[in-house]
Amino acid sequence: MALDSRTLSPAQRYALVLVDLSVGFTDPSCSPLAAECAAVVEANRRLLEAFRRRGWPVFFTTVAYEDPSQARVFRSKLPVLNVLESGSPLVRIDPRLAPLEHEPVLVKHWASGFFGTDLARRIHASGADGVMVTGLTTSGCVRATALDALQHELRVLVPEEAVGDRDAEAHRANLRDLQIKYADVASLEQCLALLA
Repeated sequence: MALDSRTLSPAQRYALVLVDLSVGFTDPSCSPLAAECAAVVEANRRLLEAFRRRGWPVFFTTVAYEDPSQARVFRSKLPVLNVLESGSPLVRIDPRLAPLEHEPVLVKHWASGFFGTDLARRIHASGADGVMVTGLTTSGCVRATALDALQHELRVLVPEEAVGDRDAEAHRANLRDLQIKYADVASLEQCLALLA
C-alpha cells in the first residue's frame, strides 16, 4: 500500500548545504572515493551563484580525520575513508565551487552534516526554515544529511541534478525514498526558480 506522502510548502528562506563536494569525492584521478560528476558540480555551481545573489546562507561540509579514534566503526566498515586525512588536498572543496571567506566549511567524521557539528545551530541562527541539500553521495552522506535536516524541523529540498552517486541504482532508489518520506526532490530549474 502506498504511503500518503505530500509535497511540503516552500520554505520562507533556504540555506544551501553542499555535502562533501571535496576533491576526494569529485576527482576520480586522485581518489578511490570519487566518480565522474562534472554535471553535479555544474548544477551546484549554478545553485551557489543563485544563493549568493539572493544573500541566503551557504554551508559546505567535508570529511576529514586527524587521528584513528575518530569514527572508528565507520572507518572499519569503509576503510577507504582513511585517505581523507586532515590537511590533505582531498578534503578541500573542489576549486570549481570554492567557498567565499564568510561561507563555513564544516568538518564532519560521519555521514550526516549535522552529526557532531553545529550545522543545525548555524542554520537556525541564519533565519532559514528550509535547506536545499546537494552533493555526494546520494545514498550516503546526502541522504543522512537530508534526514537529519528534517529531524531538525527544516523543510528539505533535494535538487535532483545537484546530487550524485557512484551507484546509479542506489542513486535512483534513494531519491525515490527521500521523496516519499523525508524531502521533496525537484529539478534544478524548479529549485532555481525559488531563488529568482
